[in-house]
Amino acid sequence: MPKIYVDADACPVRKEVIRVAERHGLVTHMVSDGGLRPDPSPLVRNVVVAQGPDAADDWIAENISPGDIAITNDIPLADRCLKQGAGAIRPNGKAFTQDSNGMAVATRNLMTDLREMGEITGGPAPFSKRDRSQFLQTLEVAVQISLRRT
Repeated sequence: MPKIYVDADACPVRKEVIRVAERHGLVTHMVSDGGLRPDPSPLVRNVVVAQGPDAADDWIAENISPGDIAITNDIPLADRCLKQGAGAIRPNGKAFTQDSNGMAVATRNLMTDLREMGEITGGPAPFSKRDRSQFLQTLEVAVQISLRRT
């Protein structure tokens, strides 16, 4: 059975992930460096990693397997998961793919440079109901695909 791995520290769709996971009976790993309230679902594994910028990412990348699904906004983590044969979805419902990830990495690097030069001072658009709905749809499709493969 596929598993779901959530980069949970700043994830706005944890409840939605659990809802889909429970519908399909999938174990879900909520990976954070602490501070999350444990979920009572028997399918949820709360994983607390050491504090550090990439500790949760490293744990996910070391434990994810082909057919599993990662939920993250982190482009380098998504790239690592895709290279291992897993799926990766942003909380806004956009799926990472091998084809799109190269452009995503380049865009991320450009935006980082522009922010450091002071050219961009704003952040991402606010998370919307439409994002949440798109996420639920994308995750459901990814789970269905993973379940067919197993």
